[in-house]
Amino acid sequence: MKRGFYPRLAWSGMRKNSKLYLPYTLACIGMTAMFYILMHLADSPALKLIPSSASVTMTLSLGSFVMGVFSLLFLFYTNSFLVRRRFKEFGLYNVLGMNKGNISRVLAWEALINALISLAGGLFLGIALSKLAELGLVNIMGGDTDLDLRISVKALEFTVMFFCGIFLLIYINSLIKIRRSSASELVKSENFGEKPPRANWLFGLAGIVILAAAYYIAVSIKTPLTALSLFFIAVIMVIVATYLIFIAGSVWICRLLQKNKRYYYKKNHFVSVSSMVYRMKRNGAGLASICILATMVLVMISSTTCLYFGAEDALRDRYPRDISISASYSGLDSMTDENISALRGEISAAVGGAETENILDYRCASLVGSLENGILDLSEASIYSTAMTTYDYVAEVYIVPLADYNAIAGTNESLGSDEAMIYAYRMDYTDKTFAVDELVSFRVKKVLDSFPIADGSAMASIAPTVFVIVPDFADTVAKLGGAVSSSGDEPASLSWNYAFDTPVSDEEETAMCERIGERLSECSQTGGYLYYSRESLAANRADFYGMFGGLFFLGIMLSIAFICAAVLIIYYKQISEGYEDRRRFEIMQNVGMTKKEIRSSINSQLLTVFFLPLIFAGLHLGFAFPFIHKLLMLFNLSNLPLLIGTTAISFGVFALLYAVVFRVTSNAYYNIVS
Repeated sequence: MKRGFYPRLAWSGMRKNSKLYLPYTLACIGMTAMFYILMHLADSPALKLIPSSASVTMTLSLGSFVMGVFSLLFLFYTNSFLVRRRFKEFGLYNVLGMNKGNISRVLAWEALINALISLAGGLFLGIALSKLAELGLVNIMGGDTDLDLRISVKALEFTVMFFCGIFLLIYINSLIKIRRSSASELVKSENFGEKPPRANWLFGLAGIVILAAAYYIAVSIKTPLTALSLFFIAVIMVIVATYLIFIAGSVWICRLLQKNKRYYYKKNHFVSVSSMVYRMKRNGAGLASICILATMVLVMISSTTCLYFGAEDALRDRYPRDISISASYSGLDSMTDENISALRGEISAAVGGAETENILDYRCASLVGSLENGILDLSEASIYSTAMTTYDYVAEVYIVPLADYNAIAGTNESLGSDEAMIYAYRMDYTDKTFAVDELVSFRVKKVLDSFPIADGSAMASIAPTVFVIVPDFADTVAKLGGAVSSSGDEPASLSWNYAFDTPVSDEEETAMCERIGERLSECSQTGGYLYYSRESLAANRADFYGMFGGLFFLGIMLSIAFICAAVLIIYYKQISEGYEDRRRFEIMQNVGMTKKEIRSSINSQLLTVFFLPLIFAGLHLGFAFPFIHKLLMLFNLSNLPLLIGTTAISFGVFALLYAVVFRVTSNAYYNIVS
């Protein structure tokens, strides 16, 4: 054959199938551009100048990994639509004398042309938009940057290598499909209908059981730690169940509609139901894919939007006071009033003449264990244990002297020698007693609704926290000192905690916190402590806004990718089904079916399945809500009204977009079949 024959044939085939190739190539360009942008931002020098750059870089690196995996799966999936449509064309090539080797060369040139266009277009678009994305991210994070356009060579090289690998795998997959099919199978590929799976009812039942189990996990979780450990398991269960239910459900719906003679034997329903019967399993799989993508978009955009707009609430929950100091002691013999008074004096000297208010000053003994039925088990569920089978009962316990509580709260509470008061954060405490193994035991006199001593240490923990107010702190600590955990460490750590608010500016507050650190570092001997920690709300504000802003930006980027993927699947679904149904509608038009009746039949088909992915996505989102709420608590965000609002708005906007997309793509279907 003449030189250039295969490239010309490949380009001609792509041009003639532009309705299929153009969206696919645009998807490749978009995925390449977004992957490059995320890789570029993760390596951007401008972001490294922002105080919260470490957390943002980690978030963007994770996002680029997610985008890469999604690009691989999505491009494989969409390419299957394209290859299926080209089967008949390749079959004709085979009948006209081209062998599988010749067809492989055509496929190779098509893959090469598409790869070159996708990489060139994607990298050009990614480089052009990278600065805009950088400016948007820096603005979200509250930072500042210049207007210089930079090209990340590292991101460029990795993007080229990664997507070349994807295109090579897609070519090999297409090659295998062609080589496994005979010429007659390729030519008649569009005329082969699908047979329903024999165990259709079994698939559906399995899907319902798995989905019910995933929903039960979502609504029954008690703690954020449990939600974190079970989230990905529940996600996988929902994905598997959705595919099983949609595939089995599409078969069941078709059979049900066929049995309903009053519905089936109508001109606007007959063709649509027959078309769905023709591709039952594929129809179900496509709808399930749309549903999963819609759910991912809704969960992602609602949660990250809530995080971004609730950043100040989360910051205040994590840091209830502007400056917090904690000094850890080896025992009661070193945590004396004299040593604590010396530290208090050093803090006062560092603060200078600045005003302080809302002062928090208390001692505590902290423990970690498994809290069940009012008993804190240290031996089986310490933080070092690897034998834990559940996270539902893991808790941090802070034992606080009654005298310190009364001094801070301004109360005059009294307790018997065997009584205690309880305040529980991120959990409900309903037991009548509290005990630590067999060492100490108290009757619960009162469960407090609010607690003035709760500070950042409790908010920072991913486990539920229980504060126990005891009448005799020294006696309780002495009884706890005899127990040793499985790792050989004392289970109770002693600390003195001091915190306060100050009306000074953020810069002055940060400088004050640094001065406190310098003063405490110089008095470790006189203060008698093992080590200390200090933190400032102002110093950590940039980290909070940077991390939440990075997650919000990543949520927007991934949501755009998932929405584009859903739109492309819907488009390919309508186009491929339009070509398959065209012959049937031609026959119906020959026997008298009008254009109006064709439109009515198309609307009937769309309405039969149109709302299913959206309804199921809303159902998934509703049952995932407790999961999302618990996971956001790990970010110290517990603003439930804000989460409800962002979730409702996200669903409403997505539903409107979904309706518009289906309306537009249904017109493409109509143009083909009519």
